[in-house]
Amino acid sequence: MKKQSLFRSALCMVVCLLLSLSAEAKHDHFKVSVYVRAAEVQKMKDTQWLESSWATISSQLDVDKIYLETHRDMLIVDDATIEKAKKFFQKQGIEVAGGITFTIDESNEFETFCYSDPEHRKMVQKIAETTARHFDEFLLDDFFFTSCKSPVEVAAKGNKTWTAYRLQLMNYAAKNLVIGPAKAINPKVKVIIKYPNWYDHFQGLGFNLEDGPKLFDGIWTGTETRDPGSAQHLQNYLSYNIIRYFENLRPGYNGGGWVDAGGIQMSMDRYAEQLHLTAIAKARDVMLFAYHQLLEIPLNDRFRAPWQDMGTSWSYDEMKAPFKNGNKMVTPTTMARIADVTLRKADQLAGKLGNPIGIKSYKPFHALGEDFLQNYLGMIGLPMDMYPTFANDQKIVLLTEQAAGDQDIMTKIKAQLQSGRDVVITSGLLKAIPEKIAEVCELRCSDLKAIVNDFGRYGKSSREILIPQVRYQTNDSWEVVSAGRPLTSGVSGFPIFHKAKYTGAYLYVLTIPDDMGNLYDYPAAALTEIRRVMSQDLDFYLDGPSKVSLFLYDNHTLIVENFNDEPVDVKLVCEPDRFKRLKNLEDGSAIDGQLEDYWVGWHKKNATKFAVSLKPHSYMAFSY
Repeated sequence: MKKQSLFRSALCMVVCLLLSLSAEAKHDHFKVSVYVRAAEVQKMKDTQWLESSWATISSQLDVDKIYLETHRDMLIVDDATIEKAKKFFQKQGIEVAGGITFTIDESNEFETFCYSDPEHRKMVQKIAETTARHFDEFLLDDFFFTSCKSPVEVAAKGNKTWTAYRLQLMNYAAKNLVIGPAKAINPKVKVIIKYPNWYDHFQGLGFNLEDGPKLFDGIWTGTETRDPGSAQHLQNYLSYNIIRYFENLRPGYNGGGWVDAGGIQMSMDRYAEQLHLTAIAKARDVMLFAYHQLLEIPLNDRFRAPWQDMGTSWSYDEMKAPFKNGNKMVTPTTMARIADVTLRKADQLAGKLGNPIGIKSYKPFHALGEDFLQNYLGMIGLPMDMYPTFANDQKIVLLTEQAAGDQDIMTKIKAQLQSGRDVVITSGLLKAIPEKIAEVCELRCSDLKAIVNDFGRYGKSSREILIPQVRYQTNDSWEVVSAGRPLTSGVSGFPIFHKAKYTGAYLYVLTIPDDMGNLYDYPAAALTEIRRVMSQDLDFYLDGPSKVSLFLYDNHTLIVENFNDEPVDVKLVCEPDRFKRLKNLEDGSAIDGQLEDYWVGWHKKNATKFAVSLKPHSYMAFSY
């Protein structure tokens, strides 16, 4: 009996060791997860399809966790199939969680449930309860909002605005139809909400960023930017910026970022950039949507952009080439290989980075105005860090039109200025609250427009730009950067960047063109002057053209990334002799700084500048 007992103990230890090895994390600094839609989970009833599909994906991509969806578009996966798929992946050493998409018909303009309809409420609760029976964690995909305007909803809304009504309704639905019923079935279950990428418009459809992150056990972040020129028109920088914003809503509860294949048709780089930006924003997990895309989208030479012949940050040729996976040679066939190579590289880099820092920008809850502007500013080299509260610990803060949603905004602005610290407001905020801003300086953003292309000593833009006219009292405030058509030897000029002194600090006004994309057309020297002023809390600012972003971290590391289709030369600028050398985090090479002169108004100053050459759609990472 004693020998049998010893044998059982030894066997148990071996089994436990094997299980621990199989469940060992495949990435060091974040998890890589894959989301499986209900349609594909239902297909997993077929053992052959399940095994062959997973073999295709897993031979090209290391996966730490998988999310099995139980419902989408009125398809509820049967219990037996859910359990079969769940056990299959667990045997592969993969963590398994659940997922729900609360849509009736995605193809019909993302038709959602009507959460005041008694029958719809029953269905939503049933789906949540079913999912909680199978999983100790499940995630709600993008669509836990409502666009329904059925007679039931119109009657229930009454005299409320749609925004006020939907915010209240979806709070009720979260607590009483999803979270409460799920936890009644499974007290251990964690219910997580994934918020999509269109954060500035959430409140209109019931996504509540003030209450939701506290109601749910965690949140996830949509970092898909796809093609900025189509559909949602989201700028590349959003893939980084939105992670930081959502992390600041409830620090420590942002589970990760979520990327799909959108934009891959532009080039492999557009897909790789989204994954890379999600990782360098210090996401705890990178979710790949979705299983069917990783399985069905083949590697295609159209993904290989012409600039990749220059030796850029990501190589399609490397991703397409056969590689050794364990003892086997694998010939890549699908986009799963692109994800794996990109995330392997990002994993190595992420471990060297500290906590992201940037220019703090205040966005009150549920505020509208100058939608998604911070992402355009990120694309002109201003590191953004968005907060739902006004920052009181900065030398300079950024306020866009959204800050008008805070009724006490002028009290906060004046307190900042009276403490000797600066404020930058946009022309949009000036236009929204001119009487309040007049308490500091009598400025106006008129209804008149100007067409400009000449920025004087800062250079000329490549095209004509339509801007609002900022007006001021002569000698009460001053233009820092001006523009006209022409400005040099011209007859008129208008503020692009303006300053007004108040007590011991400055209120700056940044003019935002009618088309925010025209910010990219501002001359490099004009952008550099704006960056210099706005980067007072940061160690470095950029000197160079637009569509180059700067990412800074609190452990003296930084990344500079080029989103242009052409190579660019930039300089990283710091106070004179503060830092003397940059060390490349990936190859160990070094760049020495050079002391250079520059002019601020009539005054000559100097700074240390580090010259960096960036290939198209490429980045460089440094410590200093």
